Amino acid sequence: MARDESIAESRWPVWLNPIGLLLVSFVAVAALSLKARPGAEVVAVAFPPWWSQQRTFLAAAAADAAIVRQTAVLSILVVRPADEGGLTRLREAGVWLVMDPQAIATCFAK
Repeated sequence: MARDESIAESRWPVWLNPIGLLLVSFVAVAALSLKARPGAEVVAVAFPPWWSQQRTFLAAAAADAAIVRQTAVLSILVVRPADEGGLTRLREAGVWLVMDPQAIATCFAK
């Protein structure tokens, strides 16, 4: 008896490989360029996009962060965190991402 050892064709389109690599490299470059410098006094913080502007302000205030300015995107604020553990309190208040405010200044200026 002979066994049927045929190789199944892949259903993954070949063009998805370079698209996937492009997306991964874009995210990696964006994450590295937007990363806040250690010891920065002022940072940009991104809250969940479905939060209202009032909720983002209340969350920043609950973390003892002084709001420096708003951006065109309601869920992104530029804040001055409290000295001791300010970034930790911001993350506990709901911040998803902490960024360098100069890196996003031109993109999200109001």
